[in-house]
Order: sequence, then structure tokens, then C-alpha cells
Amino acid sequence: MSKTNGKPVHSCLLSELHVGHHGQVIEISGDPELRRRLLEMGLCTGVCVQAVRRAPLGDPIEFLVRGYHLSLRDEQARHVRVTIE
Repeated sequence: MSKTNGKPVHSCLLSELHVGHHGQVIEISGDPELRRRLLEMGLCTGVCVQAVRRAPLGDPIEFLVRGYHLSLRDEQARHVRVTIE
């Protein structure tokens, strides 16, 4: 946990974001090919992301990003870190 403007900021992996919660992308990791693909899908630093729903077995996860629905495997979502408020 870090602080921004005196307010505590919590971060988690995108795969850990609960359904209905919002987060803001702060970091994208992974091998260069995966990182480039995530960036091309709109997951850039500063972008707001909302977890919409999970499949019955938890994989894949549907997110709302830049006005469109994006489904990612849990393994892919683990490479994106978001802040939650």
C-alpha cells in the first residue's frame, strides 16, 4: 500500500479485481510479446478497468476497458497491476 495525496492507495493484480470493482492500470509486465498484446488491447498505464464477470470456473474474466468488453485468461490478467480505491 502506498499513499497519493495523503490517501492510501491499494494495488492488486487485474486477476484479483472483484466483479463490479474498478481499478486503474499502473503496471504491465510479462514477456515482450504478451506485454505488447495487452497494450494493443487498450490496457495502457492510467486506463480505468472494471471487472464485469467471471466464467463459472473463474476463467476467463470479462473486463470493461475504454467502452468495450475484453475477456482475458487469468494467466494474462496476472501481468497487469491496478490500483483500487
